[in-house]
Amino acid sequence: MIPLLGRRRLLSAFSPSLIVARREVRDQFRDWRIIIPILFLTLFFPFLMNFTAQQILGFVQQYGATIIGERLVPFLLMIVGFFPISASLVIALESFVGEKERGSIEPLLSSPIKDWQLYLGKLISSIVPSLAASFLGMGVYLIGLVLKGVRLPEANLLVQIFMLTIAQAIVMVSGAVVVSTQATSVKAANLLASFIIIPMALLIQGEAVVMFWGRETLSLWWIVFGLIVLAALFVRIGLAHFQREELLGREIDVLNVRWGWRVFRQGFSGGAKTLRQWYRQAVSASLHSLRFSLLAVVVLAIIGVVIGVQQTRNFEILMPSMQMDERLETVLDILPVSSAAPVALILWQNVRVLIVALVFGICSFGILGVIPIFATMALLGFLVQTLANNGIPAEMTILGLILPHGVFEIPALILAGAAVLQIGVVLATPTSKRTVGEVFLTSLAEWMRVVVGIILPLLILAAIIETWVTPRIGLVLFR
Repeated sequence: MIPLLGRRRLLSAFSPSLIVARREVRDQFRDWRIIIPILFLTLFFPFLMNFTAQQILGFVQQYGATIIGERLVPFLLMIVGFFPISASLVIALESFVGEKERGSIEPLLSSPIKDWQLYLGKLISSIVPSLAASFLGMGVYLIGLVLKGVRLPEANLLVQIFMLTIAQAIVMVSGAVVVSTQATSVKAANLLASFIIIPMALLIQGEAVVMFWGRETLSLWWIVFGLIVLAALFVRIGLAHFQREELLGREIDVLNVRWGWRVFRQGFSGGAKTLRQWYRQAVSASLHSLRFSLLAVVVLAIIGVVIGVQQTRNFEILMPSMQMDERLETVLDILPVSSAAPVALILWQNVRVLIVALVFGICSFGILGVIPIFATMALLGFLVQTLANNGIPAEMTILGLILPHGVFEIPALILAGAAVLQIGVVLATPTSKRTVGEVFLTSLAEWMRVVVGIILPLLILAAIIETWVTPRIGLVLFR
């Protein structure tokens, strides 16, 4: 009886969203100006890809490179699925701002439904046409391959491609709906769509590399998982910042540099007047808010070390017979104590990693911002295990070559990854009194607060020790 009541309550909660979605889908399929172009492009593109596949297969078979043709067929299937999604993205981009410009959104906004129900209804109605067009194109492409006698990809790969298509559609559409809620005009929404299409096109290229490399069995599933997480974040951010009153009240966005700088400065200072007060109040508050992100990054760093150690089985490296002390003497010649240039070089390398992590994090709401710390710890595990395989004990490597400067550098990198991850967490947190721009500027200022207050001093100490101290400690231990 309890599960039945739970299902009824769930259906009752989502029924307004389904009503909105049904109304939107019906209106979309009635508009010939939307359906005919999408239908034409959806049906024409598979025929073009079939022709391309036949020509390339015939060409590569002349030279015995049939493996290239076999990899090309599933890649073209993925392109056929991606193209209709990008073409029909305009439906999602106009879901809110388009109706606002046409003056048809006021009755919908005045309806007695909640904000999240209205948002989900619009989101579902934007996903349905995109997936329908995508599946139609993929079906036409596969039927064409069967009629032409071309061997289809394996069932497992077909399932992966269809799952990739679904995940990509949800990511692109959910991102476009977020853009539609925040843009003030259809023109602005269409321009902002490039920040959705271009990263997804780059992802398609990465998926193509995986397919042609022949490692798609596990790699593509990881991509699907990452896209699902990103789609969930998009939906969460859209629900967190969607307000119908704000949608009606916002007419045009003006680039206000002074306002932006004031918000950023306030977020960086935290209201502190002195350096001591800044550290005691603002920086300590940032560290306290990072506790859960820190835990996640620490777990990810440990996983990175384990994966790096395991990869030594696949990529075995045999070192030449030169002794470790001879290598350290060479390092000491390269990094003299009298010169500060190596310190600046190492510090710049670490700062560059911070900048790359921030850019990746902004583009993915913090998710990809943890890649540098993950890659660093994986390389660290790989290095230690490789040296151990060549007869150098792991404990000596850690104590002599890693720990002296790593005690400052590794916590700094972990803290940097957590600070980038926190940007996505803040953006996904409902804030009824602040706009998305204000939330983003504040979270960016808090990232800068942690970097300037804690991470940069740690990295400076790590660079000094790595240049002038670590090689000498290692030389003492390895002699």
